[in-house]
Parts: sequence; C-alpha cells; structure tokens
Amino acid sequence: MIKIRILNSPYFLLSKDRVQQVQQLFKLSFPKLANYAEQIPAMLYNPIQYGYQSTLLIAEGALNRVDAFALVMHFSETASSFLDFFATRSDIRGGGVGSALYDAVRELCQEMGNKGIYLEVQPDEESLTPDPQQLENARKRIRFYEQYGVQVIENAAYAEPVGDPPTSAYLLFDGLDRTLPLEKNEVRKSVECILTRRFALSVDSDYIEKVIAEFTDDPVKLRPLRYTRKKEKRSSSKSALRMAKSFVVVTSPRHEIHHVKERGYFERPIRVNAIKQVLDEMGLFNSVQPRKFSDKHLFAVHDTDFVYYIRLVSTKLKEKRPVYPDTFPLRRLVNRPKVLPTQAGYYCIDTGTPLYRNAYIAARAAVDTVLTATDELLSGKRLVYAVCRPPGHHAGISFFGGFCYFNNAAIAAQYLSQESRVAILDIDFHHGNGTQDIFYERNDVMTVSVHGHPDYSYPYFSGYSAEIGSGHGEGFNRNFPLPPKTDEKKYLATLVKALHLIRGFRPDALIVSLGFDILKGDPTGTFLLKPSAMQAISSQLMALNIPMLIVQEGGYNLKNIKSGCRSLFKGLQNP
Repeated sequence: MIKIRILNSPYFLLSKDRVQQVQQLFKLSFPKLANYAEQIPAMLYNPIQYGYQSTLLIAEGALNRVDAFALVMHFSETASSFLDFFATRSDIRGGGVGSALYDAVRELCQEMGNKGIYLEVQPDEESLTPDPQQLENARKRIRFYEQYGVQVIENAAYAEPVGDPPTSAYLLFDGLDRTLPLEKNEVRKSVECILTRRFALSVDSDYIEKVIAEFTDDPVKLRPLRYTRKKEKRSSSKSALRMAKSFVVVTSPRHEIHHVKERGYFERPIRVNAIKQVLDEMGLFNSVQPRKFSDKHLFAVHDTDFVYYIRLVSTKLKEKRPVYPDTFPLRRLVNRPKVLPTQAGYYCIDTGTPLYRNAYIAARAAVDTVLTATDELLSGKRLVYAVCRPPGHHAGISFFGGFCYFNNAAIAAQYLSQESRVAILDIDFHHGNGTQDIFYERNDVMTVSVHGHPDYSYPYFSGYSAEIGSGHGEGFNRNFPLPPKTDEKKYLATLVKALHLIRGFRPDALIVSLGFDILKGDPTGTFLLKPSAMQAISSQLMALNIPMLIVQEGGYNLKNIKSGCRSLFKGLQNP
C-alpha cells in the first residue's frame, strides 16, 4: 500500500523526519544540486521570502520510508504550479509509486484551482542531450508525463543552454484535463513567475525577455505527443487515488451518551449530527476515528484533583440524577467541602453546567478526538477539524463551566507546543476564559480571542482587553471584546487586528476554537453576522498559510450550524 502525505511545514514531529529523508533522497537523485536540499525546510516555512508557496508531497512505503517525493511551487497570481523536483528511490522498480505520486500532485493542484502545471525535463533530442544515457532517461521521463497528456511547449529560447555549466531543458505543460487552449498571455505570465522567482540566480533579464518574446502564437504551440498515442492518454481519477485528502475530520460517537435534556441546556448531540451532514455533502474531508490517548495529556493542562473529581462524581451518579452547582466560594479557594456533590461549586463557575453520569466519558472521548486530530495535523495534513462534544474552552486549570469539562483546544496546544510555536484563536461568541487561564503566564502559546463583551456576555468576569497575560506570558494573551449587535463589517475588521498579532508571533500551527454562536439568531449570542460571513473569516484564516486545527466549541442554532459550516469550509477550500 502506497501512502501519500502532503507536508506544508517542516517543523512538526513527523514532518521533521520525512523532510530529512527527502533531503537524503534529493542528494542521491540530484548530486550536482545537493546544496539545494538544505533550502527545502525554509521554502516550506517562509513562502513570503521566496515569492511562492511550496508543497512537499511524499510517497511512503514500508516502515514509513520515503520512497518518492515531489516539490511543487504554487503561484497564486497566475493560478499555476511548477513541479520543481520529482524523484523516486533507485531501488524501486514498478509498483506504481511514481504514478501514484504524480496523480497526487495533479489532484492537489486541481483542488487549489490551478489552470495547469509547468515542469522541466532534459530534452529528448540528441543535439541538446548528446550523452546516450541521459538521452534515454529524458525520453523515458517525457513518455511518463505524456500518459497524462503533458506536452512540450515549443519555445527554442527556453531550450537554449544556460547556467554554469550550461544545461538545456524543455518546458512542459500539464493542462490538468482542461479543454481550453493554452493562451499566449497566460503562459507568458506563468513563465515569467517561474524564471524570475525560481531561477532568479541562474538566468538574467535578457534571457527572460527573450524567452517571453518567443511566445508569438496564440494559442501557444505544443509539440504533438511523441511516445503515447492520444487514445492511450491516461487521466487520473480521484476515486482511484491513494492520496488522503488534505482535510481531515475527527468525531467520536461516544459524545451521544452525554445528553442533558433539561430545559435551557442547548448543548445537544444533534449539533454534531448537523455538522457531519454538511461535511458529508461537501465531500472535502476524510473521516478518521478517534484513538485512545494517555491521561497524561489531561494532567498536562488540568489540576490532577480536578480531573479525578470529574471522573469520580460522574461514575457515582445515577441516571437522570445530575448535580447542579448552587453554592460557590467568594474569594480564596482554600477549604474544600468533604461532601462530593457540594464540591461542584468549588470546581464549577456557573449553575448551568451539571455533572451527569456520562459527562466524564463524553468529555474524555472529546479529548481523544482532539488529540487524534492533532496527530493528523502533525502527520502533515493541511487542515483538521475536531468536532468535539462537549466543548472545552470554558474549562480552566481547575474549573469547569459553560457546558465545558476539559479544555480540548488547550490540550491540543500543549501537545503541539512540545515541538512547535502554537497560537490559539478563539472565535466563539463567548470568551474562552478557560484557555486564557491555562496559558496566562506562558509565552510559548499565544492566545487571542474575539468575543462578546463581558459587560453583557458570559462568562462576564473575564475577556476584557486589559487582560494581556502576566509574568512570562505578558503580551501573549490578547482579547478583542465586541458590543452587542456587532455586524460583519465590524467583526471582520477586528479579526484583521487579531490575525495581525498572530502573524507577528510566527506560529508553526494555528488552533481555532470555533463557535457558530457568532451568527445572528443564536440563543446565546447577540452578534448580527450572517452565515456568509464564515466564508470571509475562513479566507482570512487560510491566508495565514500555516497548518490549522479547528476545534468545535459553541453554536446552538441548527440552521446556523449547517449554513455556517457550509460557508466556512467553502472559504477554506477556495481562499
């Protein structure tokens, strides 16, 4: 079984090992360009510096060995890509590794809305490639690409030897099964991007002008297929691809056992079902089942006694006999009552979050859900959605409330922070007071929240703009409280400010605490945003160009959940 992975960042746990393997394979495959291999991590991490977004696709074989890789550059202004390097291990014969990987490259570029892929190959003409072995390899390579309808672009200037030592190359074009001809202006702009950014150190402006001027025909002339007859052309089928989609969703069926039916308790199982229905219809996500994780991840962010309390009380409660906190300590939490039900007020922040018999089981399953999603992100996925229920962002180091028992987003951030810089953006209507509590004195995880003003909105006692962290964490916690009836224009303008702070932090990964309760008509929110605003929000998030983990928090209007979810992921798909 061939497994295809997409790596957008070189710094995650699994990605580090895969990138290092790619660098080794690169040096074996392209010994004259060995120094270029050292640039790959920077290319993936800093697209602004290079002027294009780079993606590394790898084909894994047995024991997680990288058997092949493709390094692809994307130019957003021309909606085109350039396949910079493509190589397989020399000891692999057959097995379809190269085909599976190129299928994945094509699918990725199509998902990104690209009009075509450009690539270079050694000329298959003896006059330009006099070495017999190199000539044979060139012919094999062009024969491979012709299976997909890839054709040589006729441009004598491009094929002229350049560099030191001088080398020749043909420029090929893969139209990704398009039916429209390749227009002159389209190819001129794309080639200019390739030459001025990728080959800036190898070619001068005179050469670039000469190549571009050579494109005089409209549409551009493409050399007829030489090795593959037209009727034999191969087109990749998405249903047959081995590449996992770059979007993954993780849900746990165990959330359904936590069903509080009391009036006014909006956090119901049907919320998850509504989200799953939309995702199934859109077909963007691969679904992954949660895996079991150690309790050490809980204890890394929550007080041990607090975790044990939630577990102990939940297991002792009878069916339909919940415990609602009704008495709370005023100031210092020094003395803890001896009677377990009475302790609820010691650990809880409100009267609306009961301890139910299945609360611990469901909350623990939500933790496994978010950690499984985190592992998927670490493996190189572009975006992962952890549909957690119950939610978590109101749970602090030693307290629960707001329908939240354990802080899923914070647990994921702690897990990621062992190797990476992490930012949490909370866009639930209610301030993530629990997340703030956990990271308030830390500078390795930045927490930013855009929410309803605490003067008018739960949890009332936190979320003010003056709360910026303390000690080492000073300046790494930022709040953007907004008044009731905030509209889309005001909200998006505030989001721009929040994202500016996150960009300055330069995180390796972003965790988004998502709440559809920011939409108009939610029973717990007062904003006036329409579902279409979610698309604008997601477009701004994708513009950060970093791996993203979305963790479900609130949102209690089913119509809003469905329409908001559809709009959100439409924007994530087409930023």
